[in-house]
Amino acid sequence: MAALAATGVFAQSSVTLSGTVDATVQYGSVDGGNNVTALGNSGLNSSEFRFSGVEDLGGGLKVGFQLAAGVNNDSGAGASTNTNNTTGATSGGFVFNRMSLLKVMGSFGEIKAGRDYTPLFWTEAIYDPFGINGVGTSRAFNGGAAQFGATAVRASNSIAYVSPSMGGLGLWAQVSMGENLSTAASNAAGDGVSAQLSYNQGPLSLAAAYGKTNVSAGVDVEGYNFGGTYTIGAATLNAYVQNNKKTGVATDIKGYLVGGSMPLGAGLIRGSYSTTDNGTAKSNQLALGYVYNFSKTVQAYGTFASVSNDGGAAASLNGATGIANATATGFDFGLSKKF
Repeated sequence: MAALAATGVFAQSSVTLSGTVDATVQYGSVDGGNNVTALGNSGLNSSEFRFSGVEDLGGGLKVGFQLAAGVNNDSGAGASTNTNNTTGATSGGFVFNRMSLLKVMGSFGEIKAGRDYTPLFWTEAIYDPFGINGVGTSRAFNGGAAQFGATAVRASNSIAYVSPSMGGLGLWAQVSMGENLSTAASNAAGDGVSAQLSYNQGPLSLAAAYGKTNVSAGVDVEGYNFGGTYTIGAATLNAYVQNNKKTGVATDIKGYLVGGSMPLGAGLIRGSYSTTDNGTAKSNQLALGYVYNFSKTVQAYGTFASVSNDGGAAASLNGATGIANATATGFDFGLSKKF
């Protein structure tokens, strides 16, 4: 301690509690079938409690952490997580399923270790006007996410490097581990890689990403996407394309999204058209919504979406049971409070 004092090195640390509580009335229906009304959550922003902290070690070096737990505030139940990127799911309690990581930061960028979003997913999230939340979530994402299973959104046991911005260019590279014995028949199950190259300068934002996960012995799921936004005055245009393929499955799952947002009154109007196509079954979705800002932390929102199915597709919305080739509709009305 005396030596540290003598050299003028004093660690400065802080810890913050933040989060969101988001409640939404959901409705979903299918032509010629059923409908369901429910009180849900995370229709605009994901409900969560987040603990974060950082300590300045001096010389530009910092160490921080983030622990984020999803909350189903409609019932009070906890969310679920995954321990090995395949089948090790835990649910029902208060778990840091959304994020649980330690990171080292400096002029070199960031090194992160723990449970985190995958770079492949993040491209889908940032270029969807609805941000992968609620009934308006892109059909391009929904159509292919199931193939990735536990790593469709996040990966446990991951180590990642995030570069600093270099003239607008950035790199995010991640590896994740299933943590199996080398003698196990499926010793690679749960192992994965993902990377994103991004460019952000002025009104233009672009990103391309790739991801691969071994889901079982000899079976890999691969995906790649490309997306971007361009701001024209107060309006933002969004677009991305997605392609997923799986070992042993002859047809890739392809999808795309086009959409945008613009201010209207005290809020924001959002819209998108998205599609998913596996070669035979195809679903097209139109979504439109409005977010009203009561303040910087309180928002009310409404979203309507409609999906048309063809070729045997049976996509549905908000929990209604899908029927092949039928049209499905749904809406969300909700309130979101950040703290």
